[in-house]
Amino acid sequence: MEDQKIENIELTYLTVDDFEELKSATLESYGGVLDSFWKKGHIERLTSIFPEGQVVIKIDGVLAGSALSLIVDYDKIDDNHTYADIIEGETFKNHDPYGDVLYGIDVFIKPEFRGLRLGRRLYDYRKEICENLNLKGIVFGGRMPNYHKHKALTPKEYIEKVKRKEIHDPVLNFQISNDFHPVRVLKGYLEGDTASNEYAVLMEWDNIYYTKKSKRASTVKSIVRLGLIQWQMRPYNTLEDLMQQVEFFVDSVSAYRSDFALFPEFFNAPLMAKFNHMYEPEAIRELAKYTSAIVEKMQQLSISYNINIITGSMPEVIDDNLYNVGYLCRRDGSLERYEKLHVTPDEAKVWGMQRGNKLQTYQTDAGKIGILICYDSEFPELSRLLADEGMDILFIPFLTDTQNGYSRVRLCAQARAIENECYVAIAGSVGNLPNVNNMDIQYAQSAVFTPCDFSFPNNGIKAEATTNTEMILVADVDLSLLRELHAFGAVKNLKDRRKDFYDVIRVNK
Repeated sequence: MEDQKIENIELTYLTVDDFEELKSATLESYGGVLDSFWKKGHIERLTSIFPEGQVVIKIDGVLAGSALSLIVDYDKIDDNHTYADIIEGETFKNHDPYGDVLYGIDVFIKPEFRGLRLGRRLYDYRKEICENLNLKGIVFGGRMPNYHKHKALTPKEYIEKVKRKEIHDPVLNFQISNDFHPVRVLKGYLEGDTASNEYAVLMEWDNIYYTKKSKRASTVKSIVRLGLIQWQMRPYNTLEDLMQQVEFFVDSVSAYRSDFALFPEFFNAPLMAKFNHMYEPEAIRELAKYTSAIVEKMQQLSISYNINIITGSMPEVIDDNLYNVGYLCRRDGSLERYEKLHVTPDEAKVWGMQRGNKLQTYQTDAGKIGILICYDSEFPELSRLLADEGMDILFIPFLTDTQNGYSRVRLCAQARAIENECYVAIAGSVGNLPNVNNMDIQYAQSAVFTPCDFSFPNNGIKAEATTNTEMILVADVDLSLLRELHAFGAVKNLKDRRKDFYDVIRVNK
């Protein structure tokens, strides 16, 4: 075909009218090795029960290749099945329109048309079917046509050498390059396939967009709206005054139909002004007495404004120990607590703050999230553990008094987004508190960061607030883009991690 000008390439459904040409193309493609071809009754049956699963590629009206498929309930398929088991004596009784997996039963490109990447078109079409029909993935038994040349190797050894490019196998190499991965070796899969010694490799492609069908009335969000509160430190005479400002911001971000409201670290510090005459460790313990009331009110706000609230952080005393903690108030009324694991030298020295021990991800109606308080974001092991649990969004409430302190949080947050292939949202406070010791002045620029790949901003910055100005920042993030990144990114930071060489483990769970 190299010297022939191609005027038209068409991918279309197979019909019974294509039978004679399909028969001829099949025999030519397999070179008579399998001495088999589909009978006319088979084509009539396949195009009747699953027409969209049977396609051909035609070049200038000439049939150049074909792909045939069934839908199966994979739980009913034996792990060590054969090709005959799948097509069930060529009756195709295994086809189940309510199944969960697309099973490829045939694919070929005629020799004269090879080298035009037509096979990729057929595989891409199968992937589109999978996504459109919400199937878990694609499986099929892949031949190993060069295995007969390496019979001294076990099938497993042969596959490993193919994967390392030490042996060229045109079928396996092509399938692996199209994002299929070997699952297991099938012995005696296709009778008469002497080139493969009747072995096959069960190949699998996972549909990252698959969603399990639920019997409950619920929605799975893909686009998640984040509402970040860049909080102005100002005097408040009472707890009621403070909570009035909190409700104002919750109302503001919920009016934009935000899924989350994120408050900064120690946003309630203005209430310490009335205790400024006390020794600093005593003053912050007085502030801690407000925490339960604040959490209770925020829990009510999350329900009444239909928004998940991340409360930033507040001091809390447990068994006479002082901790820096926060709460996730879900809009369904449930409550989760998180702790700051690494306290800064200043927190420990001035207030006697103790290190927390709780780290986990939280499932919400808008994705799985993680929360790290300020300094914790500068320790990459924590977010890596959360990423291993499937975190989609990392929230970081922070409090920094200088630009270099802010830069540490910001730059580390951006690194966390890249290395963990997730979104990261940071929110801090601005202004000053002249009547509160050890709080001084604040510096912040709240922001939402993304991985750096083609589907995301080139600089990894989704949105930024104005520096040192009280405001809200609202930004949308698309969780489906993360699924694509995990599978098809230019680089795959999570997948390519050398767990055989090093790992991050949690001592206390």
